[in-house]
Amino acid sequence: MRLLKKIISKIYLVWVLLVFNVFMLIFLPIIVLPILLGEKYGNVTYFGLYLWSWVFSRLTFIGYKIEGRENVDKRKSYIYTSNHTSFLDVPGLRLGIPTQFRPLAKKELLKIPGFGLIVRVATIVVDRSNNESRKRSVKRLKQALDSGISILIFPEGTQNRTDQPLQPFYDGAFRIAIETNTPIIPIVVINAGNLMPPSKLDIKPGRIKVIFGQEVAVEGYGLSDLPFLKEKVFNAMKDIVERESGDKYLK
Repeated sequence: MRLLKKIISKIYLVWVLLVFNVFMLIFLPIIVLPILLGEKYGNVTYFGLYLWSWVFSRLTFIGYKIEGRENVDKRKSYIYTSNHTSFLDVPGLRLGIPTQFRPLAKKELLKIPGFGLIVRVATIVVDRSNNESRKRSVKRLKQALDSGISILIFPEGTQNRTDQPLQPFYDGAFRIAIETNTPIIPIVVINAGNLMPPSKLDIKPGRIKVIFGQEVAVEGYGLSDLPFLKEKVFNAMKDIVERESGDKYLK
């Protein structure tokens, strides 16, 4: 029985990789070409990413339940701060966020065939080991916000490989929020790390929740208030993680 489960698990992994790559190639033109023509066509690119995420979810039997999207005012731009436990976070975030946005992505993702090209054109790439790269990335993030486009940042900096609900947050997202007077909406993804753990080529079907928290306004905040703002968002996200950890929907 154990051997059979192992064989089925390997077959499923191959199927997921096949779906990921084949449909990435199918949707590649609609994802890459529009945004190369200019930022005003970015909505077409992000519609293509939505289609890819939807197909991936359906064909891999990984369901995403979106909650709290009514907290998002589509007329506003936001800084979305999300936890990060798995590559399976990405389709759920694209399915959940209702308007165009630009994620901050690390340069290592550029090495993934096909997906790396999408990262190059549809995200803002940062090399955290390079100060000039970080400065350029912050400038581009601010330009996106000035254009009315939201941004997505993983304030933990990398996938959570600890046994804690969240890793400590970096300052970047909160500094930009204060400097641009942009409200923050925390997002919490639940159960993705259980279905596909970080750093492991192992995956299983199941259910994932993407939960949008309440908007956190930053009016009146100065940079001296950054630690308080960071702690406020951290606690809001931690509360959601702990509240949802025993949800029967995910079993």
